[in-house]
Amino acid sequence: MANIHNVTEFIFLGLSPNQEVQRVCFVIFLFLYTTIVLGNLLMVVTVAASRSLGSPMYFFLSYFSFVEICYSSTTVPKLILDLLAETKSISVWGCMTQLFFIHFFGGIEMFLLTVMAYDRYVAIFKPLHYTSIMNRQVCAVLVGTAWVGGFVHSFAQILLIFHLPFCGPNVIDHYFCDVLPLLKLACSDTFLNGLLIVANGGTLSVISFVVLLASYVVILFHLRTQSSEGRRKALSTCGSHITVVVLFFAPCVFIYLRPSATLPVDKMVAVFYTVITPLLNPIIYSLRNAEVKKAMKSLWIRTMKVDKK
Repeated sequence: MANIHNVTEFIFLGLSPNQEVQRVCFVIFLFLYTTIVLGNLLMVVTVAASRSLGSPMYFFLSYFSFVEICYSSTTVPKLILDLLAETKSISVWGCMTQLFFIHFFGGIEMFLLTVMAYDRYVAIFKPLHYTSIMNRQVCAVLVGTAWVGGFVHSFAQILLIFHLPFCGPNVIDHYFCDVLPLLKLACSDTFLNGLLIVANGGTLSVISFVVLLASYVVILFHLRTQSSEGRRKALSTCGSHITVVVLFFAPCVFIYLRPSATLPVDKMVAVFYTVITPLLNPIIYSLRNAEVKKAMKSLWIRTMKVDKK
């Protein structure tokens, strides 16, 4: 790390310099983060405890919910603590660690959404062979591939930042460490790094987004031949997936598909994909899925019976 010269820590400007606004934000984000953890954890426990949710779709959904907790935890706890701190600082090593895990868990989510789309494709186009194609071994391999893909994506991002010299200033106009704000602070030419970050983050997001939307268009087109009951159930499931895909990829494309420049709106967009999206996902998947709602109700009844004993 010798090439980072005299910078030993970075200072975040945070969401607002106003102390009153920060105190209000502390309460709001503490509530939101608690809801994110409990909501996604409820989804994980419901799938694990319910025999009716034993299909691959719910297996992937439980992993997705777990990764959502991890993803949000890379930024939100630090944000909450900083809202009460006079100096919002983070060490260089802490910054690089946060950067790695943001893109690690974000990359896993991106690949898991692709896996979930493939699962729906097999379920609708090859229903008679669905259980044999999407067996437990295949599901485990697909989840493992998502983790490996997230690691490769994140490792590539960190390599593009890690070797840059930071000579000062060290003030980041954000509330967490990300590639574009750090590029602004580097005291060297970062044009090539910016292009490579766009290629690794932005282009990958766009390609995945287009492929996912195209696959769901094909699926929805095929549903015209299904019975009304089958079409209704499939539309409900696919509708949830499409909503989550748009919520996840739209901010990623906005942030990472442009040249290495930051905008004032970036922090609000970051709040959306680090806080709002993880908050909405369990709500989307539970409210639009009768099986999940039934399983949650059954889990609640069983829990109440145990407490009474």
